[in-house]
Amino acid sequence: MADITYRVEGDYLIPNLILDDEMDNSPEEMIGRYGMMRESFMKEYQHGTYTAMLLMGKLTAHLREVDRQAEEEVECLLRQMMERQGVDEALKAVDQMAWVQKVNALRAMAEERVLREVVYQ
Repeated sequence: MADITYRVEGDYLIPNLILDDEMDNSPEEMIGRYGMMRESFMKEYQHGTYTAMLLMGKLTAHLREVDRQAEEEVECLLRQMMERQGVDEALKAVDQMAWVQKVNALRAMAEERVLREVVYQ
């Protein structure tokens, strides 16, 4: 564990904290929608864990991992549900609006499940 140095500010000792490069939010490393939802959830319902991860410099990596995992699971579930319900290119060619409606409904169901199992846990 690293030694922490302090500076005097009036009657208080303030730790000299330095942020890691992890805090650099370059465009290719932005936190996505599911990561931001996870962050909001942690702030409200898991404040201690949120603060600890933030102070240890692990929060951004955690949020990116949750975002990646949620995206992958939504896409996987959507493909499986589309296959089971016969929502395919043939339906798309015959009735595009019905295809769009079914895909949107299936995506909403997949997202609801992933939010419950991955983001809000």
